Amino acid sequence: MHSNNYHHVSDVAGILKAVKSDIESGMLSNFKSLAQAEVFADFFEMAEHLLLEGHKDASAVLLGAVLEDTLRKVAESHSIKTTGPKGNNLTIDPLSNEIAKAGVYGPLVKKQITSWANLRNDAAHGHFDQYDEAQVKQMLLFVQKFCADYLQ
Repeated sequence: MHSNNYHHVSDVAGILKAVKSDIESGMLSNFKSLAQAEVFADFFEMAEHLLLEGHKDASAVLLGAVLEDTLRKVAESHSIKTTGPKGNNLTIDPLSNEIAKAGVYGPLVKKQITSWANLRNDAAHGHFDQYDEAQVKQMLLFVQKFCADYLQ
């Protein structure tokens, strides 16, 4: 090996040893959770910004996507199926039903999720007069708390 390359190879070997150690100790799964939290924080910031700029409809759709993704992650972490019999991804209500059936949360949380799923569907399908900005603000707060409570 050429002496000019030894230092670089030594650095790479050190990095690989550190990554191996992180994998064995479970640190990378913690890193994944941190990265997911950062992405969700960005989405919440976007949703809040959209609300402040008067775009309640776009904010509601974005929050619905975050809620659905969170439900999928909660289901997976409890070994609950996230697909239907034909292999299609379950949406908010069916996911929530399965999670509640497994006892992860109770009927009140399930009903709240159904309510926010309805609001998201209204926003996504152009029924903008079915909800107002204050309700989207409440949705934002609910989804933030739900993520904090159920994502580990």
